[in-house]
Amino acid sequence: MRPTWDEYFLEIAQLVSRRSTCRRRAVGAVLVRDRRILTTGYNGAPSGLAHCLDAGCLRDELKVPSGERHELCRGIHAEQNAIIQAALHGVSTKDAVMYCTHQPCVLCAKMMVNAGIVRVVCGGEYPDDLAAQILAEAGVEVDLISCKGGKGAYSSP
Repeated sequence: MRPTWDEYFLEIAQLVSRRSTCRRRAVGAVLVRDRRILTTGYNGAPSGLAHCLDAGCLRDELKVPSGERHELCRGIHAEQNAIIQAALHGVSTKDAVMYCTHQPCVLCAKMMVNAGIVRVVCGGEYPDDLAAQILAEAGVEVDLISCKGGKGAYSSP
């Protein structure tokens, strides 16, 4: 069956997430405008630094729950990396759509608002109510499309 555009880009985000070097959660993001991919990003340590898989995870060691104490993480989130790649290569993010394997955290939500992203499509949930509030207040549309049936198949809840 032919995927919808949302399913298509979410499946690409899922593939991108396989490059993640995070010990806790593999996340992928695809930044799109006019059905064209602008950039991609996955979560992991900054370029040139030891991967989290090798260096360890302070958040794991301290048993920090998901959605809390982001400042203790040495990694950069997938959404942040997608926005940074756009800046690095001179690509405007205005009026773009961010496809993510998970709902964004509050740090990524704030970056998306300031980057001019107008819609976020997520393939999974993440425990951060403040992120949802910020995106809603800024008028950024958020759609959660849950994964069903394996093999990257997504469907609307």
